[in-house]
Amino acid sequence: MRIAVIDAQGGGLGKVIVERIKQRMPQAEILGLGTNVIATNAMLKAGADRAATGENAIVFNIRNVDVIIGGIGIIAANGMMGEITPKIAEAVSSSEAVKVLIPIGKCNIIIPGSENYTTNELIDKAIWHITQCLPE
Repeated sequence: MRIAVIDAQGGGLGKVIVERIKQRMPQAEILGLGTNVIATNAMLKAGADRAATGENAIVFNIRNVDVIIGGIGIIAANGMMGEITPKIAEAVSSSEAVKVLIPIGKCNIIIPGSENYTTNELIDKAIWHITQCLPE
């Protein structure tokens, strides 16, 4: 299974996601895609198998993955303080890959009910959903 982890800003969310996927699914190939080099490096240090940075790298690489995971802002044009460009948001939204979006409220997108969970709990729930995509 090929999993793209998309993150922006400081890469803290992507770092935790990569670490947890590696713990739960060590056989998965993880591609860390950052909107900036800080986010990309954080995911590499966390154990991503490969990584790339920037709009074109994200748009190009998500064409060949089974799952895309990140904060919900990755489907919002200008999300994550403007680091998610309209091209990135469109590419993620249009991708045939399963999209697992963590409802973090930093992009003016509110998912009622998600506030009842910590970020760590939301990440664990997201990774559980990815494990359900594995072939038996």
